[in-house]
Amino acid sequence: MNTPISDALALRATSSAFDAQRGKLPVPGDLHRSPDTVAVAVARQIFELGKLIIDLGDEVLFRAADQDQAPHTARVITSFAAAVEPASEAASVLGAVAHQLAFLNRTKRLRDEPDTREARGPAIRVMGDAVATADAALHDGANSLHAASATVPSPSVRLQAARSRSTTAAPAPGSPPPGVTTAVAPSSDRIARGR
Repeated sequence: MNTPISDALALRATSSAFDAQRGKLPVPGDLHRSPDTVAVAVARQIFELGKLIIDLGDEVLFRAADQDQAPHTARVITSFAAAVEPASEAASVLGAVAHQLAFLNRTKRLRDEPDTREARGPAIRVMGDAVATADAALHDGANSLHAASATVPSPSVRLQAARSRSTTAAPAPGSPPPGVTTAVAPSSDRIARGR
């Protein structure tokens, strides 16, 4: 069974993964200047977002399959499951970016022809909008997971203090270390009676 602390850490780590994906989004100005290079980066990011979605599914499955769920587990499952949507949205709109980049690459030799020039302008706008949508989706996913990590109840300070006392209790003064036997001294009243 996961502890509240491990669940909160897993939510925060996944929130950081969303933020990391935001940092890899293409810069709108690069979309039309170097479509070949950007196309590879976008394809790689779609792949990484797919892995992130699989990781979210694993987090949900791991907790849902646990027969001994803690009271907070349902909230953690809900948070991971809800994060699939913004990750999927980001991957989907980056798919549209990849499609437009392929179009720009295919038509770059014809870019000076009027019909082609007319078609290429909207492609760049579509990509800019798609990148903005991916950024917003990943931002929302990161914020949602981070906020969820703060709602996972942690053991009270009192309970933590009690646990630390019970597991680190020092032996009573004067008691021998474990495994050492000592002779018992005769009691003083026995000595007195024996005289």
